[in-house]
Order: sequence, then C-alpha cells, then structure tokens
Amino acid sequence: MNLRRALLIAACLLPCATGTAMAQFQPPAQPQGEPPPCVKEFLSLRDVASQKAAAIRAASARKASANEACALFNAFSAAEAKMIKYAEDNAVWCGMPPQVLVNIKKEHAKTTEIRTRVCQAAAAPPRPAAPSLSDALGSPIPDANNIKSGRGTYDTLTGTPLVK
Repeated sequence: MNLRRALLIAACLLPCATGTAMAQFQPPAQPQGEPPPCVKEFLSLRDVASQKAAAIRAASARKASANEACALFNAFSAAEAKMIKYAEDNAVWCGMPPQVLVNIKKEHAKTTEIRTRVCQAAAAPPRPAAPSLSDALGSPIPDANNIKSGRGTYDTLTGTPLVK
C-alpha cells in the first residue's frame, strides 16, 4: 500500500475514532447543567485527539512527506492512548459504559496499524526512479572503432558491409 493511500484511509477513519466514543457516552446529569470534572477532562482529551486527526487530514490533502505523516500519526496515537488511559482509570467514576472503552480501543488498534504502515514507508529507502524516455534515447552509441571488417560482404552481425 503506498503512502498516499494509507493517508487517505487514515483520514477517513480518524473521525470514527473520536466520534464513536462520544456518541455512546452519556455523562451523568448535573444539577447546574455543567458536566462533572471527569467528563470535562475526557472531552478535552477527545478535542486534542480531534485536533491531531485534523492535522493528519490536512497533511494528507497537501500530500505531506512520509516522515511528516509518521510524526503526525505518532502524535495522534499518543493522544488516543491518553484518552484510553483516562477512560480506563475513570470509567466507573464518570459513568462511562464499557462499550465506549471497547470502541476507543478498536479505533486505536486501527490507528496503530496505519501508523505502523506509514512509519515503515517513511523508514524505507527511497525507490530509485525508473529511467525516463530521454535517458533511454540518450544512451551512449556504440563506438564505431570497435567494428571489425573483412569477413565478407554479407556478414552484418559483426560489422557493417560498407567498411573495408
């Protein structure tokens, strides 16, 4: 899979990573209408991950280098890992359903897989460019001094019949 295809797939999958978890997460009701601090913290972690995902989408749109894409995926993966760690530590206290954590982990596994592919593409040596048409047509002409003559008029495999 080439880097552009991996970036395109990643850009399509990234909204799922943050949106799926929050669609299932119903924070406990507060009398003042404010979410509890644990929910605020989770939402801030989700926003950071969303910003990292947006940076990957922007890099994909402008066809960023493999090294830059690898760095962006590492940052996004770390943001997702923080979100998972927070959700694991505070799921009971915040009232998060277990399915939220399962979905976040599934999306993080996809992110990790794509990150691995992108970073392998970045670490691989650049492929040599194939010769262009001008390179093929501009190849050196065989030296005319190497042609041996004297075998016969019709012997054109070793030289030209016109040279004596």
